[in-house]
Amino acid sequence: MDNSFPQIKTFFGFGCMRLPMNGSEVDIEQFKEMTDYFIDNGFNYFDTAHGYIDGKSELAIKEALTSRYPREKYLLTDKLTEPYFHKEEDIRPFFQSQLDACGVEYFDFYLMHAQNATNFEHFKKCRAYETAFDLKKEGKIKHVGLSFHDKPEVLDKILTTYPDVEIVQIQLNYVDYDDASVQSRKCLEVCRKHGKPGIVMEPVKGGSLIKLPEEAQKVFDEMPSKLSNASYAIRFAASQEGIRVVLSGMSDMAQMKDNVSFMKDFKPLSEEEMGAVAKVTAIYKGLDMIPCTACHYCVEENHCPMNIKIPELFACLNTKNVFNDWNQKMYYDLLTTDGAGKASDCIECGGCENVCPQHLEIRSLLKKVASEFEK
Repeated sequence: MDNSFPQIKTFFGFGCMRLPMNGSEVDIEQFKEMTDYFIDNGFNYFDTAHGYIDGKSELAIKEALTSRYPREKYLLTDKLTEPYFHKEEDIRPFFQSQLDACGVEYFDFYLMHAQNATNFEHFKKCRAYETAFDLKKEGKIKHVGLSFHDKPEVLDKILTTYPDVEIVQIQLNYVDYDDASVQSRKCLEVCRKHGKPGIVMEPVKGGSLIKLPEEAQKVFDEMPSKLSNASYAIRFAASQEGIRVVLSGMSDMAQMKDNVSFMKDFKPLSEEEMGAVAKVTAIYKGLDMIPCTACHYCVEENHCPMNIKIPELFACLNTKNVFNDWNQKMYYDLLTTDGAGKASDCIECGGCENVCPQHLEIRSLLKKVASEFEK
């Protein structure tokens, strides 16, 4: 844990990428209830980005949060994302559009979004970091940071190039902590090396650590504390040295109440709980699962010209393999109707793989999905 940025109350934040929905629209009334509950229980950190829910997250925040509370009651983080600027001159107008969408005059934190070796060069070329630092001097940003999806060596390069970055958002959960691809622990070690507090995204791995395989669930069920699966995952992340806040993408009031119940008076995992998490991790890693977090980057901003619901199709295959759920064929058929593409419709353009934070080989994985459900 890290006690910098005292204005952030507790170690828990509201990630607004998976808000409650009514069909394709945000359920504003439930979002208002969740926002009120979150603030009433002493929390104040909200996180969004322009691409979340196809641009609807920022607008929902204005309706549920910023138009209803005085500015000192909350902290708001937004992000600069690669598809929305092509040259330096694009950044300030886009930034202003974000302020307007959210209904604020400044952002408490503004992050260079989803940084990796490739898009970092675009950010450098367009002087994105320099522009953000200038906006900080003008009072329109309080703190400049970045969110990150790549190898620790790349993070080290970015923080060495821009030492004025103040905070870093990384993917961290107990399954990815020592994963050879995500390398959460090593990325966190780079943050510590540079003295940068960490923000955690994906602590429950896109929901994968909530609904566990039977063998893994049995481990937590035998614990005397009888806490939720989310408690072990979120508290594992918050227990790590150097972490300032853990984000949870809560999508209904039940999730909000559960998360608040164990984060309001946060206690790090005990030695016994850490042992249980280690057992669950070992079980999880023994399964043949696609490590998709359902962030939907692959299908937003027209990255899939065939309109294939990639995360949902991956979830079908995972559920079938892990839980022996043969009903997944029915769900697969439902997900590939009304103009949505089948896995076999992939034209292998690679647009999805270019933006995948997990660096998944989506094209080959879709072939695996097709072979299972399109026999």
